[in-house]
Amino acid sequence: MTSFAIFENRVEAGKALAKVLAAKALPDPVVLALPRGGVPVAAEVAKALKAPLDLVMVRKIGVPWQPELAAAAVIDGEDAQIVVNDEVCVLADVSRSYIDEAAKKELAEIDRRAKLYLKDRPRAPIAGRSAIVVDDGIATGTTMRAVIKALRRKGPKSIVLAIPVAPADAIEALRGEVDDIVCLETPEPFYGIGLHYADFHQVPDEEVIKSLEAQTAPAEAGQPIP
Repeated sequence: MTSFAIFENRVEAGKALAKVLAAKALPDPVVLALPRGGVPVAAEVAKALKAPLDLVMVRKIGVPWQPELAAAAVIDGEDAQIVVNDEVCVLADVSRSYIDEAAKKELAEIDRRAKLYLKDRPRAPIAGRSAIVVDDGIATGTTMRAVIKALRRKGPKSIVLAIPVAPADAIEALRGEVDDIVCLETPEPFYGIGLHYADFHQVPDEEVIKSLEAQTAPAEAGQPIP
């Protein structure tokens, strides 16, 4: 498989994911997007499944000289959780002190985004439901591992990872941590998520807010997601 664009944009990727997920007939689904890029993808899934759409507030901590390469990820909940990619840290000589300092900045950004995106929006409960976690792609899987770890604490019936594109080795590494994975494409070689989209613009805050406001299946009142 080549590294040419597979998807026209995130919306088309979301529609393609939705077709596969709809066929699974998951009971009582809730769709959880990683902002910002995962939101347009997840919005199409939520629309097709007539499921509530909510956000998982997580931030990647990149290698200093290559920010897109995740050395760790931090997710905010009852208490902040950091998941470290030990292999990347060793190869890139990233210290724990760097990660801890970077986590403080990313938690501040999580707080900013939560206030901006969610305001007084009721959160969708997760306990006992089919939690479908959606992003626009996976590179190393470090960010997604942080999300899965936090969501397990919320007691979902199952966790389904839904991704348009990712490297095969990252998907295999995550397979044992979730109940099911839907990944439409695993290009080889894999050079980066953006290369597999014709349009991979940086999603602005306004687009995230618009996607949430346009969601026709309102989130039910419940406990906050991390």
